[in-house]
Amino acid sequence: MIKRVVIALGLLLIVAGGFAQGHMPNRVNTYSDEGPGTGFLKENLFIGGSLSLGYSSYDFNVGANPEIGYSLNKWLDAGVVVNLNYNSERADPNFNDNIRYRSFNYGAGLFGRVWPLPFLFFQAQPEYNFINYSAKDMYPGGGSASQTTNAASLLLGVGYGQRIVGQSSFFISVSLDVLNSQYSPYRDFNGTVLPVVRAGFDFYLHPRR
Repeated sequence: MIKRVVIALGLLLIVAGGFAQGHMPNRVNTYSDEGPGTGFLKENLFIGGSLSLGYSSYDFNVGANPEIGYSLNKWLDAGVVVNLNYNSERADPNFNDNIRYRSFNYGAGLFGRVWPLPFLFFQAQPEYNFINYSAKDMYPGGGSASQTTNAASLLLGVGYGQRIVGQSSFFISVSLDVLNSQYSPYRDFNGTVLPVVRAGFDFYLHPRR
């Protein structure tokens, strides 16, 4: 498990960090130079999202999470996120009785990010997902089965990023689902809670100049 997290985090840091160097502005302040406005500010509306990736000797997962949000002030973002995730576990006679597992889930949720420091944030993301599971016995003559279910999740995590309200942001985070649903898409096929490693970008729709 630890090896899986370290490898996935390293890959995401390399890819996202390299992209950020070419696209992020050189300034590192976390808010606009302009004074605070009143009411809704279109400059504070952003779109973007993140990618997730993980694998181990038996498991592989990949996901995309488009989002739209609003910077309420210099330390708080909130918005809506959509989830699309695929997970698989290869068949192995010694690990899972030679059964191949696969799942696909889609859903939506809300997120809030609190930035106590310019480079550090804490995130809470309640969401609801619909999951399709399938299993196939890979022994000759083995059968298969499938199930469709749903589950609520609450991801709590911490992340690193660069954020300039009104321009753009880059982030990478690690979260855990703290609810106990056995059908959570953030558990493996044995029920073990999995860390959720994501990296992404947001771009403000009306960037300040």
